[in-house]
Amino acid sequence: MADQIDPRTLDFIGEHHVLTVACCAPEGAPWCANAFYVFDPQEQGFIITSEEKTLHAQLFLNNPQVAGSVVLETEQIGKIRGLQFTGTVERCDGGLFDRCRLKYLKRFPYAVFKGGEVWLIRLDSLKLTDNRLGFGKKLLWRRDPGSNPPTAPAR
Repeated sequence: MADQIDPRTLDFIGEHHVLTVACCAPEGAPWCANAFYVFDPQEQGFIITSEEKTLHAQLFLNNPQVAGSVVLETEQIGKIRGLQFTGTVERCDGGLFDRCRLKYLKRFPYAVFKGGEVWLIRLDSLKLTDNRLGFGKKLLWRRDPGSNPPTAPAR
């Protein structure tokens, strides 16, 4: 799979704004949370916000490996679409914080009134199921193993 994400997958990501992210406690207990997101194509990741005191943020700090989904809710089988992903979460700081926060506030300006840290889920893999392309059709993407994750330009 190439390092370029299929435009149909990017279109699906752009049509939505809420994801579910799953993480695990040290003893293996799973936990999931929902979050508003902005997709950053340069970083190939989802930008979310959450206060560090939340359970999922604490779990991110302990184990940054996550999985998640973005779904279209429909009862019409021919229109079912959903995205599954894996990635690594990092709390944004420095220039990455500034750039990601700006992107997030541009999409969700009311978030300026809500505290919380800015997090980036750098994607490792994506699987979009899109029944409009044929029953059970999957579009797959995986970050090239040799590629370094993109980083924000120094300020």
